Amino acid sequence: MSKKEAGQAAVAAKTRLSLTWAALADAVDAPLAWTTSALLGQHPIPKGQAETLAEILELDASAVAAFQAQPTRGALEEAVPTDPTIYRFYEVLQVYGPAIKELIHEKFGDGIMSAINFKIDVDRREDPGGERVVVTLDGKFLKYQWG
Repeated sequence: MSKKEAGQAAVAAKTRLSLTWAALADAVDAPLAWTTSALLGQHPIPKGQAETLAEILELDASAVAAFQAQPTRGALEEAVPTDPTIYRFYEVLQVYGPAIKELIHEKFGDGIMSAINFKIDVDRREDPGGERVVVTLDGKFLKYQWG
């Protein structure tokens, strides 16, 4: 079973068993966004957690092995995502990416935000104008070091 197939199996099992991503994350004591991303194939899952998740999702040993495999991160089906939710993040970075880059450099100096030493959170906030999606990206600053 490939990582992609394991991810598809996980989503199907989650739906069939009426589970939530939060319940799966809680079961392995891991962050919600990381667990969701890992089950979708973007992170290797340590053996114990992979076994627990496979058991909960009623998946076999081939899923456990796939969950543990090293992924090809960031591999989307197309260069420009067409799913409306994913595309909006692409659009946000097209519009605000240069400003984010400038603000990082102004506040921190020459460097980047890590996507390896990184946390992400997705929340819901009530608002008189309609519900709001709050996405927090929390990455370690990595200073460029020349030489």
